[in-house]
Order: sequence, then structure tokens, then C-alpha cells
Amino acid sequence: MKMRLLVEYDPECRRWAASIPELPGCATSGDRETEAITNAREALALRFEPVELKLSSNSKLVELAIE
Repeated sequence: MKMRLLVEYDPECRRWAASIPELPGCATSGDRETEAITNAREALALRFEPVELKLSSNSKLVELAIE
């Protein structure tokens, strides 16, 4: 899966902002553009980190991949 990342420089605070348009609230920043991109990768990984689930006896968990 590939995601788009919007990276822009904010001259007012002199930092780079990075956000993923398709995931509202998934945003970060950095002092340098590369740092903002690295932080965005980490934020994206955390956003999709699996969580513990209690499944009932009549349910199952299926993994999906988006190409």
C-alpha cells in the first residue's frame, strides 16, 4: 500500500509539517523536511499497529492487503 504525504514548510514556526490527506489527524512535523517524512512514516506505522481483540466463537480475523 502506498499513501500520499503532504509536506510543507511553515515559515512562521520554521518547521516542516507532514500529513496524510487520506487519514485525518495523522500528522507530524520536524525541523527538517527529511525529519518530518521520517516522523510521518513512524506515525503511519503506529496508526496501523494491530490491537488485541477478543473474538467470539463465531467470528474470525482476516488480513487484507491493498495493492
